Amino acid sequence: MPEQATAPLAGLPGRVSIYEVGARDGLQNESALVPVAVKADFVRRLLAAGLTAVETTSLVRPEWVPQLADAEELLAELGPTPAGLRMPALVPNRRGLDRALAAGVREIAVFASATETFARKNLNRGLAESLDVFEPVVTAARAAGLAVRGYVSMCFGDPWEGAVDPAQVARVVHALWDMGAQEISLGDTIGVATPGQVVAVLEELPVPREAVAVHFHDTYGQALANTLVALQHGVTTVDSSAGGLGGCPYAKSATGNLATEDLVWQLHGLGIETGVDLAALVATSTWMATQLGRPSPSRVVTALASSATAEEA
Repeated sequence: MPEQATAPLAGLPGRVSIYEVGARDGLQNESALVPVAVKADFVRRLLAAGLTAVETTSLVRPEWVPQLADAEELLAELGPTPAGLRMPALVPNRRGLDRALAAGVREIAVFASATETFARKNLNRGLAESLDVFEPVVTAARAAGLAVRGYVSMCFGDPWEGAVDPAQVARVVHALWDMGAQEISLGDTIGVATPGQVVAVLEELPVPREAVAVHFHDTYGQALANTLVALQHGVTTVDSSAGGLGGCPYAKSATGNLATEDLVWQLHGLGIETGVDLAALVATSTWMATQLGRPSPSRVVTALASSATAEEA
């Protein structure tokens, strides 16, 4: 791996927590089913590369997301979450929470929408009704000692409704926070955000900045720029997907997530600590790309794999 120069910028955090979504958000969008053994190996490799938060799966009805129908089998294969690590699972409702509790999950995530149309298309119910469904789930999870993350999708643009009012995002964030969610992830589900929009939404939020995470898709090549401005405005948790896997099965214009390798390259170049071994992470995504039968869309994976090949030659 070539040596990377480090040049810090003022106003950035000294450390950033990376919340890895490749095993869930990434693999749920695959057309072919990935074997449980491969998924479990993927999660273990991600943890071994130094990632401390790896979202494992989603406890949804199998007919909704067939790629994740093996959730209980995967969780059993992975076993208890090691001390100091986060291995959350997404749950859509109380039935999903019950399954998560039975499987020994210690952290859950719920997935809300900032827009009415996407709530109906993704959750089969209106925005207010979907929040009503989540409230007893979050309450019961917290009572059982689980940590809770709240996703808010379509925070910057919606393919049916267009631009999203930051005040509307803030209302949904406030509702999840009041329920008891301890971390809120702002999703640019179709990848249309630009840095000014990111600042506008962050400044509208009614929750502590340390409780906010950002989740950018790279549809228009803006994910890293949006991440940087979020860090400049106090965010210290960033969602990303190893190898740039994933999209959204309910929003066809959504392409891949921000690649974890691309994020780590930027953060390390800025002198920001992540605890991630980039070489090990690249090796993991290269291995997963082989399992999926196609190259990784991550620019850093491509560049470092090419560099390694050239050095070997």
